[in-house]
Amino acid sequence: MPPRYKAVVIGLSAGGMHALKIFIPALPKAFPLPVAITQHSSDNSDGFLAEYLNQLGPLPVKEAEDKEPLCGGHIYLAPAGYHLLVEQNGTFSLSVDPRVNYCCPSIDVLFESAADAFGESVIGVVLTGANGDGSRGLKAIKDRGGCAIVENPATAATRHMPQAALDCTPVDHVVDLNELAPLLMQLSALQGGEASGSDAAG
Repeated sequence: MPPRYKAVVIGLSAGGMHALKIFIPALPKAFPLPVAITQHSSDNSDGFLAEYLNQLGPLPVKEAEDKEPLCGGHIYLAPAGYHLLVEQNGTFSLSVDPRVNYCCPSIDVLFESAADAFGESVIGVVLTGANGDGSRGLKAIKDRGGCAIVENPATAATRHMPQAALDCTPVDHVVDLNELAPLLMQLSALQGGEASGSDAAG
């Protein structure tokens, strides 16, 4: 029976650099799923973040490219100034549509497109941040039967974004940052049809 989950999408903002420096090295080389990350950034940011994070752990990290297929065991970042979307055929697309929640890239845009593309086979994760971006998108993932994970607001670098997600929708797991990679490894090993379980607040 095939694995239940096909992809992980993650959104984060204020405090995100610190969070990624902890999370990315914690994912082992054997992690089988593609991971797409929207980190709020300024329009003039260069590709330094991907280059820096690529040196930290065993999984390759790069900026996503238009029409690029999602590949297991790879980490993709939304480029500055572009919304990152997942298409029905399992490829990325980049959009210069107007800002959503005052942000481009927007977490909601990535999450809602991933919910449409993967349905119950996607894991959505909201981490530290100072606004409500990602809440609507995480609800879309949960409404489609996917797995919703939120960083514990009490231990997040900036609690507003995780708390906004918890206020918006029931979630499957609330975790401290150092618990995220082990949880994703556990979920990635689940076979199709198995329940993800719940230790959720909310």
